[in-house]
Amino acid sequence: MKKKNFWRTATPYLFILPWVIGFLVFTLGPLLLSLIMSFFDWPLIGEKTFVGLGNYIQMFTEDDQVWKSLVISLKYAAIFVPLNLILALFLAMLITQPVKGVKVYRTIFYIPAVISGVAISIIWSWILNSDYGVLNYLLSLIGIEGPKWLVDPAWALFAVILASAFGVGTMMLIFYTDMKNIDTEIYEAASLDGAGPARRFFSITLPMITPTLLFNLITSIISSFQQVTLVMLLTGGGPLQSTYFYGLMTYNNAFEHHRMGYASANAWVMFVIILLLSGLVFKSSSAWVFYESEVKADNKNKKSKKHTKKLEGGK
Repeated sequence: MKKKNFWRTATPYLFILPWVIGFLVFTLGPLLLSLIMSFFDWPLIGEKTFVGLGNYIQMFTEDDQVWKSLVISLKYAAIFVPLNLILALFLAMLITQPVKGVKVYRTIFYIPAVISGVAISIIWSWILNSDYGVLNYLLSLIGIEGPKWLVDPAWALFAVILASAFGVGTMMLIFYTDMKNIDTEIYEAASLDGAGPARRFFSITLPMITPTLLFNLITSIISSFQQVTLVMLLTGGGPLQSTYFYGLMTYNNAFEHHRMGYASANAWVMFVIILLLSGLVFKSSSAWVFYESEVKADNKNKKSKKHTKKLEGGK
């Protein structure tokens, strides 16, 4: 009997054991190791030397590239994050419409999200090529001379943002799933009151999906600072380091310059920046995120107060 109870208690833990092992080996372990490495002069090959906060001091006092790359990453995030959210929301609204073949459109819009970063880079390097690219050809049809997207410092960052937005399918699907859960009776009641499509979107749809909007906003901020593959293959950080992102700088310090300790310090500073930005977003969320359960509780409290006033008035 005791043996049976033991296995009944242990079974749930056995199911989650592979995840726990994977988390310890591939996430928590490397995370702690990188923190330790950040306090060392840790070459890829050779002796390791403890330098304390030396790597961090060097970052902020001697290495100008850190600040330049950080500014470039912030510019990228400032444009990419809202563009990504707006595009995903727009596509989610489109695929919720009851039109013929809507399932095909859902698949088409989602497919880019499952394509590897290398494949996306190849596709967009062809599209954005200044000599034979598809985009410049389409612009020439309406009399516009397309820029040199990938070799002009003024346009290279925007070209990377454009290519990054290609993988918006996952975010679109998350928005779509949340929109489908909104009660259609709410829209019907709003239509009867004379609310048009724009009013229904801003008064019903947008407030109802704000928890999902918060989730997508946080994940977009994180992914924008971790962008490496696309920019590495599209521009290599050029031209003239106009797309030399902070993540790419960290990667190069580790695997090109073989400064693993310094690169670990770079990565931890990026972690702190992402943590602070995410914290600010969460702090502000109480002012604009709508939770249905909270509203129901608020309505219940209001009804209770009204009932109490009526009883008091009756007395």
